[in-house]
Amino acid sequence: MLVDAHCHLTGSYLAEDQVEATLLRARAHDVTGFIAVGTDLEDSRVVLAMATRIPGVQASLGVHPHEAKTWSPEVEAGLRLMVADPSVRFIGETGLDWHYDLSPRAEQEEAFRAQIRLARAIRKPLMIHTRSAPEATLRILEEEGADAVRGIIHCFSEDRPFAQRALDLGFFLSFSGIATFKKAEAVRDVAAWAPADRILVETDAPFLAPVPYRGKPNEPGFVRFTAEAVADLRGIPPARLAELTTCNLEALCGWAPSS
Repeated sequence: MLVDAHCHLTGSYLAEDQVEATLLRARAHDVTGFIAVGTDLEDSRVVLAMATRIPGVQASLGVHPHEAKTWSPEVEAGLRLMVADPSVRFIGETGLDWHYDLSPRAEQEEAFRAQIRLARAIRKPLMIHTRSAPEATLRILEEEGADAVRGIIHCFSEDRPFAQRALDLGFFLSFSGIATFKKAEAVRDVAAWAPADRILVETDAPFLAPVPYRGKPNEPGFVRFTAEAVADLRGIPPARLAELTTCNLEALCGWAPSS
């Protein structure tokens, strides 16, 4: 039994009439739990509706750094209303993306800090996106006291020193299809080294499909290939890796697919 700790099932990522078939294929591969992620206020509304009606789907709601330019008091108020729902397990994805800079960096930081404070106010963990901003991401998490709620560094793509600081804050490391890429040496090193009780696996579907589907659209069922790769790196059976990651998610957010 596997859980995809981060996937996109809405909007331009996946047509509504394709969701059922996509999840059916995933369940055929023993992927029975899915954290569906919202990236702006409207997308979060759709994700919340999905999480309340589809068994095995729970939500992470927030404003992605690409969409930070939309942040406003009205957006914050709307998000605050939705995240109180029990099917919402995480706040985010939020964080910093200084690779694409689709929102100004000052606005990314403002939205990031506000969502950390929201997570602390309602006592739910964070779903963190970081790209090309490792030091700033960690500094803001430390300054805002994110260790009080912990969370996931999703699609982990940094190195061991970054991982150690994130672990020191109580965060979990979620490995995507990158862990199957032979040249991703730093990520694979962390996947092999990280504490067993702090690792997760995800797809970030429809992005970053693992080997043997690299370069094609990703989907939640493919998390099994990432899980197999991480298990191999750690020298344990895939079934044990599945058990570990499912238990870890439950420990972090209080939810497992059977609950």
